[in-house]
Amino acid sequence: MARLLVLYKTPTNPEAFDKHYHSIHIPLAKKIPGLKHYGISNGSVATPAGDSDIYLVAELDFDSVAALKLGLASPEGQAAAGDLGNFADGGAELLIFDTEAV
Repeated sequence: MARLLVLYKTPTNPEAFDKHYHSIHIPLAKKIPGLKHYGISNGSVATPAGDSDIYLVAELDFDSVAALKLGLASPEGQAAAGDLGNFADGGAELLIFDTEAV
């Protein structure tokens, strides 16, 4: 499996972020071809040392990194990527990697 991990930094207006993310962004992202699983964090995101500047974590799983990249390059993937500027004013970091069960 391959994973796209999205780390959303704390937005200026958390209420507006949540509304847009749940009503617009999730439905857009769920249309990305090849998407196998979409999960998000629930509640605050902390570090072992305490609070973090991460507001929300999203995990999107695909069969492979190649499938993930194809999905992101698709019109649906581009629509989801293009939507980030509409709500993620705190910034977002996207990480792509293969996963391995151990």
